[in-house]
This record gives sequence, structure tokens and C-alpha cells, in this order.
Amino acid sequence: MKIFKFLPMLFVILLAFTTNSMATLNSASEIDKDANDALRTFYKEVKGSKQYLEHAKAYLVIPDIKEVGFFVGGKYGEGALRVGNSTKAYYSITSASVGFQMGAQMYNMIIAFTSDAALNKFLLLDEDEWETDVDGKIAIAEWNSKEELDDVDYDDDMVAFIFDSKGMMGSFTMEGTKFERIKP
Repeated sequence: MKIFKFLPMLFVILLAFTTNSMATLNSASEIDKDANDALRTFYKEVKGSKQYLEHAKAYLVIPDIKEVGFFVGGKYGEGALRVGNSTKAYYSITSASVGFQMGAQMYNMIIAFTSDAALNKFLLLDEDEWETDVDGKIAIAEWNSKEELDDVDYDDDMVAFIFDSKGMMGSFTMEGTKFERIKP
């Protein structure tokens, strides 16, 4: 019976070690190099993606997000906010989750800001961190290989593209995600 008292504490400790072990602050040049590699993959895999990002107000490229979970999980990644082709700032994404989940995966994510209002709200990260479930709504883009991205109309102010996934993760969880400005 005593083991059941310590089980929640064990899960919290496991989550702390998992999130901290994934969090390795890279240098600015490493983040930019990885972001450029992710963009090349995105342009290659998704027709019209380069033109779509050229029309966006800005976009956040987060390459190599690492996600692991076994009932308790977490994910971490670092990326670059780009306006045009130049990096304006660096951000991290951190997430913790609890529920039925198992596996590990790594993937790239790009969040395109299609309105000035969404971009300005995101840029307020200088003062505080930004949580997706409270302050904003990000639509996950869906397209097929026959569509060109510039033909797809997304009505949302922020559109996320997840691509180049490796590994496998199954989950039915409650999750909180936080974006935070970093200074590599």
C-alpha cells in the first residue's frame, strides 16, 4: 500500500528528469543551422511551402522537437523566429503531459503567423512566456501531396506544420505547452 503513496512522486521526478535531459541549450549558430536544414526539408516535402512562408508575416522554425512519454511525458525543442529570411529571436517549446501515452518521437514544426495581430501577441514573450491553451489558438495544417500549399487557404492567424517525424508515439493525454524566449 505504501508504494501507491510514492507513485505520483515518482512520476513527477521522472517528468522532471525527462524534460531536463531533453533541454540542451544550443548556440545561436546551431539553432540557425538546424532551422535552415528543417526549412530545406519542408520546401522539398511540401509543394508551395516556400511561397507560403514568403507571404507570412513571420514564422517560427523549431527543428528536432524531442517527445517521450510513458503515462507521463514531455517534449522540448529550440527554434528561430524568422521575418523574411533573417532570424529575429530564439524560442524554446516545452510541454508536459499526463495520460495514456507511450513512445518517443522527434519531428520538425513550423508555425506561420499570417496576421500582424498574432505576431505582435507572440512577440510579447519578452515580458512573459506564452501558453498556447490560454493566449492563442494554433491550427494544425492539413494538406495532401497533390495540393500545393499556396492553393490552401487557412483562416487562422497561426498555422502549424509538423513534418519529418521519426519514431512513434501514441497518446490520449492532457497537455500544456509553453513557448519561451531564450538567449543562446
